[in-house]
Amino acid sequence: MVETMAKQPVQALEIVKVARADLPLSCPQLGTEVWNLHPRVYLPIETGSETLCPYCGTHYVLEG
Repeated sequence: MVETMAKQPVQALEIVKVARADLPLSCPQLGTEVWNLHPRVYLPIETGSETLCPYCGTHYVLEG
């Protein structure tokens, strides 16, 4: 028997503003709760003004 899963509401992605002093940018950031961690990944934001984490979808925006 095939069961269909109930659709979950789409949650808004988190937007995190970062300064040039915070570079190089990695996700997850320090202070993220342990249960919510994924492998650390360094994100290339220096060439643009924003980027998304491929694991959790957090949206990072470079200020200034």
